[in-house]
Amino acid sequence: MKEERLDVVGYWTEVKLSILREYASAYATIMKKQPAIRLFAYIDGFAGLGYHIAKSSRQRIEGSPIVALNIEPPFSHYYFIDMDEERADRLRAVTKGRADVTVYEENCNTVLLEKVFPQCRFEDYRRALCLLDPYQLNPNWEVVKAAGQMGSIEIFLNFMIMDANMNVLWKNPDLVAAPQIDRMNLFWGDGSWRTTSYSKEPGLFGEMEEKAANIDIALSYRNRLKQIAGFRFVPEPMPMRNSRGAVIYYLFFASQNKTGEMIVRDIFDKYQRWGIAHGR
Repeated sequence: MKEERLDVVGYWTEVKLSILREYASAYATIMKKQPAIRLFAYIDGFAGLGYHIAKSSRQRIEGSPIVALNIEPPFSHYYFIDMDEERADRLRAVTKGRADVTVYEENCNTVLLEKVFPQCRFEDYRRALCLLDPYQLNPNWEVVKAAGQMGSIEIFLNFMIMDANMNVLWKNPDLVAAPQIDRMNLFWGDGSWRTTSYSKEPGLFGEMEEKAANIDIALSYRNRLKQIAGFRFVPEPMPMRNSRGAVIYYLFFASQNKTGEMIVRDIFDKYQRWGIAHGR
């Protein structure tokens, strides 16, 4: 593989991968000890090439698919999804000969609902940990809601607030292009983001719309994960930043399991303190 084809990632991406590694290991250990569980799967909706280049060291590091494949004990099955042909082919090459790996070269919003989630039904004594790690506003809300209502799937989800701010959550929302509004509606599930993302404030020439703080918008999405998608446990998301300290996205965890929430809270707290202590 040509190294220049790999994404160069910063400190907080490395943190995210460490969070995934720690939680996936704990999750697999717990699932392995439950004899009633027939299968516990790992799902990666935006899998990528499998490796990255660390900006700090310029060294190749494991991406989320390879992190998951190296977890002990192993998951029962791995579902890797990417729309890009080169990335899907690379994942197939890396996992060649493994009967416990399925690679899909499709849109995750379709393949998750039609092919993957049906393999992880609660009533079939199957469970799954699903990573939804896009670079833009994605996945569609119907995918997230389906995971919550199935009761068998836990998710890590990136809310790409920088994409939302750049393309949708403008100072004057009336100027936002219709396709961008459509993207936000698909991600949010409906148009209620407009109400939660803006408030009416008095101005010199009458009422003006003021954008809410990033964290308030993220917490509104958290409420949707609990109240509409039906996840019982959704800790406050972890802000993930760029080198200038600006929040690029919020990392959410959502589950039906109290133990999972407790583990993730501890992991989030640890890495948040580490980042602050090191000026990140």
